[in-house]
Amino acid sequence: MPRYTAPTKDLQFVLHDVLDVTGQNIPGYDELEADFTSAILEEAGKLTSEVLAPLNVVGDTEGCVLENGVVRTPTGFKEAFEQVKEGGWPGLDMPEEYGGQNMPYVIGTAVGEMFSSANMAFTMYQGLTHGAASAILAHGTDAQKDMYLPKMVSCDWTGTMNLTEPHCGTDLGLMRTKAEPQDDGSYKITGQKIFISAGEHDMSENIIHLVLAKITGAPEGIKGVSLFIVPKICVKDDGSLGARNGVAVGKIEEKMGIHGNSTCVMNYDEATGYLLGDAHKGMRAMFTMMNEARLGVGMQGMSQAEAAYQNALDYAKDRLQGRDVTGVKNPEGPADPLIVHPDIRRSLMDQKSFAEGARAFILWGSTLIDAAHRGQDKDADGLVSLLTPVIKGFLTDQGYDMTVKAQQVYGGHGYIEEWGMSQFARDARIAMIYEGANGVQALDLVGRKLAQDGGKHVMAFFDLVKSFIKENAGQNAEFDAQFLEPLKAASKDLQAAGMYFMQNGMKNPNDALSGSYDFMHMFGHVCLGLMWAKMGKAAQDALANGASDVDFYESKLHTGRYYMARQLPATALHLTRIETGADTVMALDAANF
Repeated sequence: MPRYTAPTKDLQFVLHDVLDVTGQNIPGYDELEADFTSAILEEAGKLTSEVLAPLNVVGDTEGCVLENGVVRTPTGFKEAFEQVKEGGWPGLDMPEEYGGQNMPYVIGTAVGEMFSSANMAFTMYQGLTHGAASAILAHGTDAQKDMYLPKMVSCDWTGTMNLTEPHCGTDLGLMRTKAEPQDDGSYKITGQKIFISAGEHDMSENIIHLVLAKITGAPEGIKGVSLFIVPKICVKDDGSLGARNGVAVGKIEEKMGIHGNSTCVMNYDEATGYLLGDAHKGMRAMFTMMNEARLGVGMQGMSQAEAAYQNALDYAKDRLQGRDVTGVKNPEGPADPLIVHPDIRRSLMDQKSFAEGARAFILWGSTLIDAAHRGQDKDADGLVSLLTPVIKGFLTDQGYDMTVKAQQVYGGHGYIEEWGMSQFARDARIAMIYEGANGVQALDLVGRKLAQDGGKHVMAFFDLVKSFIKENAGQNAEFDAQFLEPLKAASKDLQAAGMYFMQNGMKNPNDALSGSYDFMHMFGHVCLGLMWAKMGKAAQDALANGASDVDFYESKLHTGRYYMARQLPATALHLTRIETGADTVMALDAANF
């Protein structure tokens, strides 16, 4: 059975050595002392490693079962969910007035990574609830907040988001779900939604569905979409539960992965719903939930790569195969361990350098969210908006690739279920699709985010990279050559791609859109390059200051050098592809495919 060990030391390194959370001018960050964050992470690490990780295989093999309209979750899930609730983990970064602990989002993200690595399907139940609660917190009336948030923050009630319909996914303007106004101010919701994660299950007293629908007479297309709160069980004015609402699960989808999470077809038959936010402004309210979810999905890609890497590393150290070409390393045994072979090292270094770089990227993004929400920093809000499609798209593409690399380390044993490695790849695969497929993320990045606020935020990103290079250049020739120069070259590639879009995109939009996916990946590599340069500098400084854990910091430097030398040069390939334009992409007539 695969195992998982929470990377608490690495999380602490990023929070304190790299991001210097206590030194940031963000409300609440002055309380994030190393001893305090360590206690939180260690406690979460025990829960995830000892309770959630052993249930990962159980959830994968048993899946969820629909019985008489009720979804039964896998063995042990309900008991584990109670432990999670008792620990207050679902409300870690939610407001105290609704039962949360009001910690910064960055701490919730660090803990969330461990939960997701240990058991992604299980963690989705509370993760979606957090997103739904955030949408109500941002757009609900005081009465709605008081009625729903205390129970959702505790996860006594869970939440969902209902967007997709059988005939429309990304193009939500095509949706058919209707909302009929009622005399009492409520609405009757009728329609069908599909692919609804955690749409029905047996772990909470109630499920609060957030449902996109069109009010009768609304404008056509996406401008006519509104968002509604539709409880599974109606809630009385005093907060107690009343009658069952007109919402039912039609079936559970059979999926490639995340078997422990109930992905449902949901049928709404004149279900009572309540408008959340303004009429016909549903997408604005839903994007509060979706943007948070997209960062969470990026984290899922990284988290599965981390868990898969841990197991591949164990196997590579234990499995004896062949001899080291430079000399026997295990003379007492019939062969040397796999890890002596350069190709295995290459694969493991790809995985390690990605997971650690992605961890820093996500935590940095979380500090930007805290700066925007806690400190009303509009520049931070604009920057994280720019980076959201990169975090979601790049990290899930790469995360899936890394789970496949981890599986490959096992050879044939990686392909059979006994060793459990296929689950990481199967679970990671959905992250590339839901919350906006990665091709859509790339289009959003190039088509909307680059030009947002006159290009202010992408220019701020380039300035941030330039400033880091300028501030740290000339202090250490080796660091300059191994970290700063590769980062400078990659950043120039990214700027050249942006210039190409500016010069050609207006004349032929397909020139920009054909290169959008490459641009997203190029941007992702530059972000991880920036993170590795920051981590390299932090490790170098720690060693210079006499850090006791020399191996840890030297390993950081070695891993960072690997990324800068072996992964970051991919930006040149992506630039070459982008600059070929749309001609070769669009030349073939549709009938000739």
